[in-house]
Amino acid sequence: MLVIGLTGGIGMGKSAAAEHFAQAGVPVFNADDCVHHLYGDEAVEAIEAAFPGVARGGTVDRQLLSERIAGSPERLRQLEEIVHPLVVAAEIEFLREQERNGADMAVLEIPLLFETDAHSRVDVTVVLSAPEAVQRDRVLARPGMTIDKLEHLLARQLPDAEKRDRADYVINSGLPLAGMHAELDRLLESLRGRKGTVMERLRSNR
Repeated sequence: MLVIGLTGGIGMGKSAAAEHFAQAGVPVFNADDCVHHLYGDEAVEAIEAAFPGVARGGTVDRQLLSERIAGSPERLRQLEEIVHPLVVAAEIEFLREQERNGADMAVLEIPLLFETDAHSRVDVTVVLSAPEAVQRDRVLARPGMTIDKLEHLLARQLPDAEKRDRADYVINSGLPLAGMHAELDRLLESLRGRKGTVMERLRSNR
């Protein structure tokens, strides 16, 4: 089974691309969705212990947590040390399940793919990229988004140009949706039948 790492900066169209992969029959693991789940399940106790008062009713209050770690790289690293291993464990279980189900490809949608070295856990990397003006217009149209918030988010991510340089494949997500879908379909066609090594490594580490 080939493991595809899907990434891109905020507002670059990852969700739309992931949805298209899923509609094409390729199973998709969404790292952000996994974190949301963990904040209401396995990670709650450890996060509350590290950041007392951020859990309400058995669930981590994301706004309170965000306020607690704002401006502190050390606290952010502390949070990542709690959550990251749980996400990786869920990711591995997802991949094993898809292989058992006979999938020939699976997608890991990971916003900080390169930033967290997650690219080492995939066979090929795909970056969604759009012009900066398009990206900013999309993100600033979101409810509650401000220029300051956008700049803070962008500061945590590699520049788009660096992502493109490091990617195996770049998809132009600044195109109309049909155009982006066409690029994704061509990519899928080129990848079908290609073998990866990620699952072999996971089997050897079982």
